[in-house]
Amino acid sequence: MTSRMFGPVRGVMTSVFMTLVMAALAGCSFQEQEKIWEISGGIFGTSYHINVVLPEGEERLQTLAQGIQKELEAVDASMSTWKQDSELSRLNRKQNQSEWTEISPALFEVIQRSLEIAELTDGAFDITIGPVVNLWGFGPDARPDTVPSDAALEKTLADTGYRYLELNAETKALRSEKPQYIDLSGIAKGYGVDVVARYLDREGVQAYLVEIGGEVRVNGRKPDGGAWRLAVEEPSEQARQVSKIVAMDQHAMATSGDYRNYYESDGQRYSHTIDPSTGKPITNRIASVTVITEDSMTADALATAFTVMGYERARALATRENIPAYFIVRGEGGFEVHETPAFSSFVVQ
Repeated sequence: MTSRMFGPVRGVMTSVFMTLVMAALAGCSFQEQEKIWEISGGIFGTSYHINVVLPEGEERLQTLAQGIQKELEAVDASMSTWKQDSELSRLNRKQNQSEWTEISPALFEVIQRSLEIAELTDGAFDITIGPVVNLWGFGPDARPDTVPSDAALEKTLADTGYRYLELNAETKALRSEKPQYIDLSGIAKGYGVDVVARYLDREGVQAYLVEIGGEVRVNGRKPDGGAWRLAVEEPSEQARQVSKIVAMDQHAMATSGDYRNYYESDGQRYSHTIDPSTGKPITNRIASVTVITEDSMTADALATAFTVMGYERARALATRENIPAYFIVRGEGGFEVHETPAFSSFVVQ
């Protein structure tokens, strides 16, 4: 699973500014037309950029900006492993986890979806792998001076497993047969995107693009009637280049890759994506995976899981389940690109 998504943000002030101004004259009168406005800020150790299509002015945007920040801070306060006082951190510290513990509806929803995706991917997505992630130095703990020994990995990995977790839908409660450290970094950022989308829906915003740290969800169309166009990035540690462009008006998109978040020790490169079956960083040929689904938390988790599974297994699962997925794979002559039939319908360039 992926590592750090939730970390401290300091000195980031929410800003609101207009990114596109459109006006038209009808006869001798001025007609106010819809514009694309951007609301930006910081959360989860990263930044967010939200485009909303509105005819209203800055006062309306300030209200939306404050509401968005409040919604995201609530997610962070619930699901961060970096905040010691978060709901999840308190749950992870509980000594007797075999007792039922009532949790918030939001935390219940994310854990429930995580377990569903874990079953779908045969454990490639596992929210209990956090102790192993921390052991490799990709969590809130300090990075170790040396890579973990096989003995330490084996011991830590033996104590993890999503199947130890049990949920009660009626009481919104959780318990675990064996104490677990839950890490939602592979899905909570996507959930934050969904939370913002729901907030904008409640506020009557009919067209928007929500992006948090690269996870995106869109709804409606731009003022010119066109769909939102999103770029799929080429795997590169230097300049950012576009591999594909997709157009959407009601979906979410997430990308997972191993080409930015990693470290090297004794000449060996270690990816931040940990395979729950081995407890070690992935070494397969996948450079990046992009997934399109209806909601962002599902796209976020599936992109991580597909990266862990490797191209052949992930492609087979995505094709069988009709999941739009785009794979960039390392080949002998360079990068190779592959897409499922469901993904092709979104590609415009």
